[in-house]
Amino acid sequence: MSVATALSIAGSDPSGGAGIQADLKAFSARGVYGMAAITALTAQNTQGVTGVHVVPAEFVHNQIRTVFDDIRVDAVKIGMIANAEIADAVADALSDFTGKIVLDPVMIAKGGHPLLQEEAVSALTAKLLPLATVLTPNLPEAGAILGAPAAASRNEMQAQGAALLEHGPTAVFMKGGHLETAESPDLLVLEGQSVWLEGVRLPTRNTHGTGCSISAAIAAGLAKGQGLVPAVKVARDWLQGAIRGADSLGVGHGHGPTHHFHALWPVA
Repeated sequence: MSVATALSIAGSDPSGGAGIQADLKAFSARGVYGMAAITALTAQNTQGVTGVHVVPAEFVHNQIRTVFDDIRVDAVKIGMIANAEIADAVADALSDFTGKIVLDPVMIAKGGHPLLQEEAVSALTAKLLPLATVLTPNLPEAGAILGAPAAASRNEMQAQGAALLEHGPTAVFMKGGHLETAESPDLLVLEGQSVWLEGVRLPTRNTHGTGCSISAAIAAGLAKGQGLVPAVKVARDWLQGAIRGADSLGVGHGHGPTHHFHALWPVA
């Protein structure tokens, strides 16, 4: 029996905390063989993004199709798309893919640098949301897709999750880390069902790449055949451990990365 596989379609983070690098670490930590198609090269570290070099859309398409021509892909995670042309290319490359797709609508880096052109939001919404098994926005991203302010309460999270479901994904995982509350609840919205996932807010500034990492961990669970709700719950538990171990890494001078391999090599 061959190993479960997952393909990340996303941008590169040379500092290793987010993007393709975080996705591959998350896939490996969750026991899945990871592959990558790069949409953009970024110059960034734990303190911010200083530059973005976008890969031509036709070459992004070529990367994806070349993987599919040779290797079975059980799940796909989509991260940074950068522009409308790449959104179109990714949608075309995945048009006959029947596996699971996790779409993380990466729009703004933690330091505030835009990672998705404003005019590309409509292309992402029209072309990629209908392909998604699960959409995983944080609250500002959910608001941006809907053309609304970020949700500021549980009721608004519920309403926006339901509104996003109307755009075609099978499920929406609303990441509640931006709520200004003592807790950090997440919400999984499916047709006719909402699942609140309670969480404590861990006291650390080292959360670089958490959105990338949890969406990749969900994709890993789906690649291994887990149902959507179990895949999300397992990914959340794993990410909580990665955040708890983040401070022990001591990487960088800004928002450091989480510890993807906390279960394999804890740092004293």
